[in-house]
Amino acid sequence: MNYLISWKDLLYSEKRKKYFLNIISYINKERKNKIIYPSNKNIFKVFSLTPIASIKIVIIGQDPYYSNNKAHGLAFSVKKNIFIPLSLRNIFIEIKNDLGDFDIPNHGCLHQWAKQGVFLLNRILTVEENKPGSHANIGWKNFTNKIIDIINIHLTGVIFLLWGNFANEVVKNINTQKHYILQASHPSPLSAYKGFFGCRHFSKSNSILLSEGKKPIVW
Repeated sequence: MNYLISWKDLLYSEKRKKYFLNIISYINKERKNKIIYPSNKNIFKVFSLTPIASIKIVIIGQDPYYSNNKAHGLAFSVKKNIFIPLSLRNIFIEIKNDLGDFDIPNHGCLHQWAKQGVFLLNRILTVEENKPGSHANIGWKNFTNKIIDIINIHLTGVIFLLWGNFANEVVKNINTQKHYILQASHPSPLSAYKGFFGCRHFSKSNSILLSEGKKPIVW
């Protein structure tokens, strides 16, 4: 791809489509009398932290954390002063078991992953407080499916980590002749023991990156 192309360029026309304008209008209206996560400044944070040209790995989440102002625009990540959610804690446990020399951090902010090329994309980018899945049908899937299509078309050798049924819905959007897919159960306490623990996606991803001549991720 042309590495001068930015997310802004690639999404220019998409953000002017009626469905996207309707999403933004809906969110602005809802904020007048409801609490919506994340804040407006963080809805698209993933795009500013991980330019398209830097993407090595894509991790697909469902929708943002819906309580205590945890969400800040990255799938699975929370602000540094927030208790680490159980799914993210299980991710850290799997990394520890997989890599051995990993020290489980005392916070759940994944900015350093994002800055290394780990694209942490929720399929739904907003949520009403205490109502998980509340914005699942306002059009976000159209937008994030477009994001996956852009990555699929413009990049090569990207590793997609798909955890759980919701993430696995995007398999059909990915060209497996160009990219890698690693699948497992979701890391939530309800399903982590059904295939997430022991999946070794973190060492496997780094091995693939090395085979592609790319720098591995410091998890």
